[in-house]
Amino acid sequence: MATTGARDVVRHWVLLLSIVALLTPGCKKDDDSDTEELVGNWFQRSDFEGVSRSAAVVFSIGNKAYVGLGYDGKDRLTDFWEYDADVNNWVRIADFPGAARTGAVAFTIGSKGYVGTGYDGAKRLKDFYEYDPSSNTWTQVAEFGGTARYGAVAFSISNKGYVCSGDDGNYQKDLWEYDRTANQWTQKISIGGAKRRNAVAFVIDSKAFVCTGVNNGVYEDDLWVYDPATSQWTGKRAIANVSGDEYDDDYSDIIGTNKVAFTVSGKGYVATGGNGTTGTGVWEYDPSTDLWTSRTGIEASARMEAVGFALGTRGYITTGRSGSYYFDDMWGFEPGADQVDLDKVGSIVDP
Repeated sequence: MATTGARDVVRHWVLLLSIVALLTPGCKKDDDSDTEELVGNWFQRSDFEGVSRSAAVVFSIGNKAYVGLGYDGKDRLTDFWEYDADVNNWVRIADFPGAARTGAVAFTIGSKGYVGTGYDGAKRLKDFYEYDPSSNTWTQVAEFGGTARYGAVAFSISNKGYVCSGDDGNYQKDLWEYDRTANQWTQKISIGGAKRRNAVAFVIDSKAFVCTGVNNGVYEDDLWVYDPATSQWTGKRAIANVSGDEYDDDYSDIIGTNKVAFTVSGKGYVATGGNGTTGTGVWEYDPSTDLWTSRTGIEASARMEAVGFALGTRGYITTGRSGSYYFDDMWGFEPGADQVDLDKVGSIVDP
């Protein structure tokens, strides 16, 4: 039986070891980095009111977004729908007047939207149309200046629209500018780096950023920024683990195809899609540091071929597919908010 003195020694050592354990930084590395809480909150909005689909297009005007075209698993589509973020509601607008198609592009100039190119199931297309929400009418404008194609990217800066890259039977890297006043297209300097299809583009401070996409089976990891003021492209840091530092260790998660992109409060966001697969990941790009940060993934089914857009200080994702399953759910994203799991329409007043 232990003596009183022996018991005191035991207590002393137990207490000392307990203090050491509390003060010593985790001998067990918090390998819960996979479950680390990321910044950004996704919340569910009113479902897209058209049929579920993939490979649609979207453009936004003011606080409204316009989603249409795409493929529902049986047919290519021509219907278009307007989403009003102020009332969280969808309304059908005039159908697109051109051929039903997938892989088209869209951009906004002023108070009008522009949609063109794509694939109708038999051939690549180059026709373009202007939508005027004030009259709910479509008007055909000048054909795209480049070759007929699908899988290009589009953006608008300072009352000009731009279409870049895509597949016309071969992968392309050319850039074309649309002047709505003259109703004509002008070829500009091509994007640096690789040709590509199914990339993404977003605009920050009157400059366009283009990344991801595929070129002959290779998933591209370069990032390029276009400045229309100088008509030049500049290469940025690669979206790959190419340095000896930690900042880019997980950058390979950003590359892929059939992703979506949008801009909120001076930051770019690339989400969903993958290397020929579906995904839920979300990455934020800060142009001031040329660095990417992982954000809370979309709290919905993994998908590809969705559409993404921004209205005000929120981003949105809707439609898309996983295999032969097509989606019509709609999700909003607040980049700086704390995550709340599975916010549902009706469970919150207005996040």
